[in-house]
Order: sequence, then structure tokens, then C-alpha cells
Amino acid sequence: MIDRESLVRRHTIEITHPDPSHVLTVGNGDFAYTADITGMQTFVAYHDQSAAFAEQRLAVHNATMSNWGWHSMPNPDGFVLDDAMTTYETARGPVQYPDKFDMASMMGGEPAEEFRAGAWLHANPQRIDLGRIGLRLRTAPEAEPETHPEALANPRQRLDLWTGTLTSRFEYAGQEVRVTTVADPHHAKVAFRIESELLTSGLAGVVLRFPYAADGFFQTSDWTSPDRHESTLERLGERTARIRRVLDDTTYAVRMEWTGGTLSTAEEPHEFVLTGTANTLELVAGFARDESDEEPGSTTFAAVADASAAWWRDFWISGAAVDFTGSTDPRAAELERRVVLSQYLTAVNSSGSLPPQESGLVANSWFGKFHLEMHWWHAAHFAAWGRPELLAPSMDWYLSILDSARETARRQSYEGARWPKHVGPDGRESPSDIGALLIWQQPHPLYLLELLHRSLPEDRRPELVTRFAELVEETARFMASFVEDRSGTYHLPAPVMPAQEFYDARTTEDPTFELAYWWWGLEIAQSWRERLGLERDKQWERIQDGLAAPHQRDGIYTAIATEPHLRRDDHPSMLCALGVVPAGPRIDGGVMEATLLDVLDDWKWDSAWGWDFPTMAMTATRVGRPDLAVDALLMDTPKNTYTAVGHNPQFGSLLPLYNSANGGLLAAVSLMAAGWDTADTDCPGFPRDGSWQVQHEGFTVWP
Repeated sequence: MIDRESLVRRHTIEITHPDPSHVLTVGNGDFAYTADITGMQTFVAYHDQSAAFAEQRLAVHNATMSNWGWHSMPNPDGFVLDDAMTTYETARGPVQYPDKFDMASMMGGEPAEEFRAGAWLHANPQRIDLGRIGLRLRTAPEAEPETHPEALANPRQRLDLWTGTLTSRFEYAGQEVRVTTVADPHHAKVAFRIESELLTSGLAGVVLRFPYAADGFFQTSDWTSPDRHESTLERLGERTARIRRVLDDTTYAVRMEWTGGTLSTAEEPHEFVLTGTANTLELVAGFARDESDEEPGSTTFAAVADASAAWWRDFWISGAAVDFTGSTDPRAAELERRVVLSQYLTAVNSSGSLPPQESGLVANSWFGKFHLEMHWWHAAHFAAWGRPELLAPSMDWYLSILDSARETARRQSYEGARWPKHVGPDGRESPSDIGALLIWQQPHPLYLLELLHRSLPEDRRPELVTRFAELVEETARFMASFVEDRSGTYHLPAPVMPAQEFYDARTTEDPTFELAYWWWGLEIAQSWRERLGLERDKQWERIQDGLAAPHQRDGIYTAIATEPHLRRDDHPSMLCALGVVPAGPRIDGGVMEATLLDVLDDWKWDSAWGWDFPTMAMTATRVGRPDLAVDALLMDTPKNTYTAVGHNPQFGSLLPLYNSANGGLLAAVSLMAAGWDTADTDCPGFPRDGSWQVQHEGFTVWP
């Protein structure tokens, strides 16, 4: 048995100096509060990503976000998806795809007339920052509040991963301040205990600030539009109040409960100040769409802290664990650190009722929407690590948009249901010349459900099969309808955009990864039919048997079967065909090994993404090259760095964290440690030269 508490606690995060990229988050998968060095959201400008991006430095917002907090800008032109369509000539006749979107214009400037509808539809709805709760620190009662952490002395911050408790200490104006921050594991609620003599002297208090929504490409908050939203204070009792928020058609409320002091409206619009009357102030802030969503009764800091500690302890002792103690490879400690921190970060950001956005609940990327081709990377590991309850909630969301996915397929003259790429909670796809033509998200629900089925106790599997039977069938019907029969060979035809997103969709055909994934997805759907007592679908079998062979050149797999066949930048996506996808009849293991070696020898790693490194590790593991798996997973290159708080930055402050890399790392490590059904050795992804000592338990074996 692994000593899990020791394993987790030796990777406790400790910060001793301010850094605009070092923020720490407490949350529960559907709600998160991200704090700066004070344990609260005190220094908003210091963590502003837009300003940092302009100055070419790294910063991360300290925001409050949820899976239910969304907003749409006014739409006076009444734009609808039909306004962003382009007609493509296909073997099925003319087909319209919503591809009228210009990414360059969204980065600054007004889009051209033909792209205006696509721009609005792409940016709306956007996820909102629910508000900032920070300290107001002043050197004198009438002085201006501090705006930069350089005013603090001896900051010391500690995130106890075992209990989900954030403790922050520092000195200000000659006095110590201690802040303890915890999030409720089940509700949109954050609680604070603030301890300092500065509270009674009036030099420290709590300030609540509320921004307008932001529709910039990677923006989270708009602090420049005070006239476009409302914040109204409603007193409910001596130490209880509610702040009602209105942003166009979006409304929500923040219920505040505190132990002593006065909450009042500040001079600045949308700001409220809580002043204390004792050296200790406890505050609980609950966020809800409306009063009916508020948790009944009062809540104390102690109750939230106890609930947090209990939930996180249960989390860490459940599911899987891996311990590298005794390893002589100098990278072992760093890999273990990444594994532990990634488990925390994905539980906080990626385990909720919606597929997660790529930057989770910390800051907006792509307007806060989620990318369904990334869902596997964010969440597949939950099942592999024996925590299916953290994957299951987001799978229910697919059921909620099944009719919309059916309509997309029908509009394009296909059967079944076609899943979108870039999407918000309503399921309406977002115009994009990439996303509208992408297909590798299509088998993801099938694979995720298969992993979920494997990780559940046997007595719970029949209910899962029945519940998702229609979704599985409709997903596979689209896949069978999408292929094009040419003399008995089935192709993935143009227009199609492969996972390596820089080819001409009008001419691209038969991407290697997608061919292998099509076979595997249909095989899962066939298994689902058998579990329901049905026969395997004969037409699906014909397609599986007759899928085009992936294209090879000089003994390696190329990304696509058409010119230019392979670019050596972005994602080496053909590797996913054996690694992410298990062995199947479309892929030769020897050719895939040669392909992996070719990629490792020559690729533009500065253009890669954080999940490409787990991809290579999984491929190396599947083809029997454990000597390459760890090297790939820990490749020393900027896109594969993990900060002190566990974030994987990609493009500076434009994308300062990338949780799909954290999830991908966990998926890779689980495959490397636990293997798959037919693996002939334990820990097939770790070198067998004695440099790695791998103790693991609780994993679900991969297909």
C-alpha cells in the first residue's frame, strides 16, 4: 500500500514571493476561486493577462468562475448560424458549413462584413468572471488601497493539497496578516478566515469588485464598462447580505455571510467594502443563478473547511496512486510532482457538469467555451485512475445536446448525430474554418463511455449501457454515414480538417489518426450493441473491414493521404493512431515505431502543444519503447514546462495554463504504469534498466 498522505504532502505547493503567473485555485469542478499571494483576489491589475501579453510577460487572472455563469452580448443584427455558412461541393452534393470566421480580426480590430455574423456567434455566449473578493490594504485610513504586492513583506503561501486548504501569510504596515481560503466541494461557495490587528485599525478590510463580461478572444473581465451592468446590495440581516448582479440578460446573486463588521457600498461603482470589528473576520460567499439555487440555511467558515478537508481526503485515498520513491533517474521527482499537481488541478477544473474549457475555471480561453476534441485529454484519465464519478457528470451533457447534434448531421445530409468542436453549454456550434470541419471529436464520447464502463463496478454497468444506448448508436450512425465508398474501400473524404489543423480541408482526405479512430469508435459501438443483446451492425462491419489503409511514405505514416502528406509542426497527430487509440487492424506497430522515431528526430517543438508530449509517451509505450516514453513525456522544451503551481503555459499570457496537458500527462502515466488488456509486462512505459522504481495501485487497465 502506498502511503498516500505522504505522497501528496511532499508536493504541497509553497510560494515565498509574488509572481503574476503563480495563482492558486480552490474549487470543485463546477466552481472555482483563484487567489493571488494574499489568498484572495487583492491585486487585480498585477494579474491582468491582457496587459501582460502586451508586455510579453506571463500572468494569470485571479478570477471567480463557474460552469453556470454565462453571458451573451446584445445581438441587434439578429445573427444566426445560417449567416455564417459557406457552401462546399461534395460527393453528396452542395453542403453548407459554418466556417465564416476570421481569427485574426478577433485578436484586435473589427471583422470584415462577411465575418461579422461568425464573429458574434463565435464569441457568444462567453463565460463570465463572477466577481473578485480581495483585501483592501491601506497604510492609513484615508490612504489609497495598495495595488501591487511589492507592498507586502515576507509573504508565505501554502496550498495543502490533502485538504484543499490555502493558507497565506504576509506582513503589511508592520503587522502580520493571515488568510485561510477554502471552497465548498459541492456548492459555488468560497470561505475565508482573515486574522490581523489591521482589521480593527481599519487598515485592512475586504473589497468585492464586479466586472462586466468580456468578449475578447482570451479575455475574462471588462473593468471599463460600469454603465453596462448592475450591482445592487440587499441587506438580509445584521451579518448577511445579497448582491444582485445584472449583465444584460444574465442575472445571478452573491450571498455574503460574515462574523462581524459592516458591508457597505464603496465610492467606485460595482464595489463593496466589508470592514471588521475584531482581529478575526470570517466570510462565506455563495454564488447562485438565482435565490432558488442558494443553499438553504447559513454556512460558516468551519463548515466549509471541514467539508473541503473531508472531500479531498476521500479523493486522495480513492482511485489510483503512483509513487516513484527509490528511482535513480533524476527526473523522477519532477514527474511525481507533475502527476500529483495535475490530479489536483483537473479535479478542480475539469470534473464538472460540462466538458471543461482548455484553461479550466481559472481564466477564459476562446471565450470560455469548451473544445470537444479536447474533452478526452481533460477527462479520460479520471476513468483510468479509478475515479469515474469525476468523468460521468460531463457525459450527461452530450445527452442534453443530442437533438442539436442530430440537426447538424441532417443539415449536412448525414445520418446520426455530429458533435461540434467549439461550443458553449447550449450546444450550438461556433463558426470556424477549422472547427466546422474537424472530425476527431466524433469518436470521443464513445471512447470516454468505454473507459467509464471499464472503471465502474459490474453492477453499475448495465444502467450506463442503457442510459447512453441512443447516444452511442447515433454517434456511430454518423460515422458510418460520413465515409465514402469507392469500389468497396471506405474513405474519410474532403472536406475534412485533421487533428493537425493546418491543411486545406477542401482537398484533405484520409487522415491517419482519424482512420484508426474511426475503426476503434465503430468497434466500441458494436460492443455496446452486444451489451444490449443486439447483433453487430453489418454495415459498420463492412466499413471497419474496408477502411482505407493509412498513407505511408518512406516507411512512416504521414498525417494525411493527400498532398502535402505531412507538415512537421503543430500536432504529430498520426502518432495518436497507436497510443491514444489501442492496437487495431489499420495500424502496423513497426511502421508506427518508425514514425515515432522520425518525429522525435525532426519536429518543430516550439509549435507543438502540451498534450503532444503525452501522445508520444503513449505511442512509445504501445510500440514497446519504454526507453523513449519517459524522454518524450519529460522533453525539455518550452511547451512542456510546468510552473511551480502545476500550470502548463503555451503562448505566454495568451494561454498561460493548458489543463488538457495535465490531463494528458495523467492518461499517459496510467498507461505507462498499468498497461492494457494484452500487455505482457507491468509498467510497460518505464525503462527496465533499474533507474525507475514504480509502485502503483488502483488503476483501470486500458483497452
